[in-house]
Formats: sequence, C-alpha cells, structure tokens
Amino acid sequence: MEFSPIFKLKSTKIIAFLALFFAFSTVNAQNDVQPHEEMPEQISEDGEEVDINSFILHHIADAHEFHFFGEGEGWKGLHLPIILWTDNGLTIFSSKKFQLDNEGKVVAESNGQYFTRYHNKIYYASEEMVHGSYLEMETAADGHHEVLNAKPLDFSITKNVFTIFFSIIVLCVLFIGVANSYKKREGKAPKGFQSLVEPIIIFVRDDIARPNLGYKYERFMPYLLTVFFFIWFNNMLGLVPFFPGSANVTGNIAVTMVLAAITFIITTVNGNKYYWAHIFKPHVPWWLYPLMIPVEIIGMFTKPIALMIRLFANITAGHILVLALISLIFVFKSVAVAPASLLFVLFISLIELLVAFIQAFIFTILSALFIGMAIEEHH
Repeated sequence: MEFSPIFKLKSTKIIAFLALFFAFSTVNAQNDVQPHEEMPEQISEDGEEVDINSFILHHIADAHEFHFFGEGEGWKGLHLPIILWTDNGLTIFSSKKFQLDNEGKVVAESNGQYFTRYHNKIYYASEEMVHGSYLEMETAADGHHEVLNAKPLDFSITKNVFTIFFSIIVLCVLFIGVANSYKKREGKAPKGFQSLVEPIIIFVRDDIARPNLGYKYERFMPYLLTVFFFIWFNNMLGLVPFFPGSANVTGNIAVTMVLAAITFIITTVNGNKYYWAHIFKPHVPWWLYPLMIPVEIIGMFTKPIALMIRLFANITAGHILVLALISLIFVFKSVAVAPASLLFVLFISLIELLVAFIQAFIFTILSALFIGMAIEEHH
C-alpha cells in the first residue's frame, strides 16, 4: 500500500495552520468564572443548598487557569499568560495577578494600569474604580447586568488555546515521525507508532474518502486526516482529569464553528459547474425557481451549521452528564449514593471514549460527503 501522497509534509503544514487558526478563534470566547473570582457558592452557609449549575458550568467552560484541585486561596493549578493590547501598548502578565483583594474585588495591576475580570472578560479599572467600585454596571429592564467599563483587546492564552497548541505540537511530532518512517522504510512492514496509526489511516481513506470523493480523494486526504485526528485527539484529552492540556476544546462552539467554516470554504471553492447549476438552476419547473433557489442557498449554510452544532452539543452534553452524576452526591446530601453515582460516571466515561471516536468520524465523513457533492461529475 502506498501512503506517500498522504504523508507529504504539506499535511503537517495544514495541521499547524489549522491549529493557529483554531487557537485564536477561541480568544474572547470565554464564559467561565475563575477560581479567584466572585462566584456563587456551591454550598450555602447553612450547608443545605448546592448550586449545581455553577459547579457544572465552572468545569466545562474556558478559563485563564487550569484548576486541578482545592478551593479558595489554597487551590492548585496552572496559571496562563494574560496578553492584552491596551492604550499603552502590549501588556503581558500572569493570570495569577487576578487575586481577590480585601474587599472581594478581582483586580490586577500591570505597567501602571489596573484591570478587572468579570465572568472571564477583562476590563479596564481605573485607580478610582479600584478604591470604589471596580465595575460600572447598568441593569437592564430584564434584570441582566451590562458592564460599562471599556475592554482592551484580549489575546490571552486560555485553557482552550493552550490545549490546541499542545495538541498541534503532539500531532505534528507524531505524524512527521510517521511520514519519515514511510520514507525510510518504503515497501517494508510498519513499525512502532506507524503500525498503530496505519489501520486508522486506511480506515479514513477506504471508508470515508474514497466512497465520498471517488478518484479525487487523494487531493483532500491531508484535510480529512488533519480534522479527524485533531478532533479525536482533543476529544480524548478532554476526558483526562487534572492534566495541563485537558480542556473542553471541541465543546467550545467557537472551535467547532471554525472547523465547520473550513469545510464550508473547501466545499465552496472546489464546487464545479454542476454543483452551482444544481443551486441556481435546480431540476424543477421554472416557476418553482423563486422557491427552490433560496432553499438551495440556505442549504449551503445549514450543512456547516449542522456540523458545528452536532460536535459541540454531543461533547458538551457528555461532560455535563458526567458532572451531573457526580453532583447527585450533593443533591441527596448523602455518601450512600456515592457508589451508584461513581458507577454511572464510570459507565458514561466509557461511553464517552467511544463517542470521542464517533464524533471525529461523523464530522470527517460529513465533510467528505459535502465536498464530494461539490466535486461530483455529471452522469
């Protein structure tokens, strides 16, 4: 079997480019509450009530730190860099600077400027604000709060961004090594990691690319392999607890949106005349054109939207289910339910291992299907 068209170095360049694209797509796509920020207590002062929503959202959302264990000032984790473009130019400091002061305000000072963080968004805070109210808030009629403070441009390395860079480095190292192995051992049996990934590569080629793309499959193999291994690897990373690099990357809709957008761009750019004729000159009576043409145009966009939402929803739902099962211990306020709760968590975690692969497969095969529809020859 020949794999040289698949493992040319250009495929690793595609991986590196996509990783950078994905990483910066997550900038400001943050909704988490930080370990040092004001957040609803999980257990009230009387020890009776548990805020399950805050507990779950806190663990699945993006953040400026990896939180391993512990609460309050004694928590353990990894602080990530805050990178801001401010009125005074570039400012870089550790997220560790965002500490609660004596009045319970989350503030940080860098290069003579004050910043505050609220629901994982970073805002300017003047010295007067720090000594008074660190945020200027406006309450809308529906009860929602709107922050009036100005925001610097935020290019911070969050958990998702860090994990994307980490995954891309690992994938590049592994697959450059596999590509070199094929060059050095041409015509020989696979060895080491090469023998582990070859069945998966054959699976992507023979069960995803060839059936949907026909004889043109080699042209799109670098992208299909890239997106398949990127999604699968990050799905698996998201299941590893207490690890710097374990983040809910594919459960972040900003990441899945960029992945779907790349599939949409490849599909649109490679669409042939038959593809566009099907959209703008559908095989229906002419008097149905005013109805069918808008439907076909809308269909161009609903396909990548379905890709985006399917991956995001399935991965996020799995994490929420595991955390909800763990929370049963606090809901029933008894350790007696712990064995059953942990048993269900173990069962769902095993299912998530399967879902991690299935979701990578589904995204890849649908991408191949959409591209195949765009390049299909007229019969």
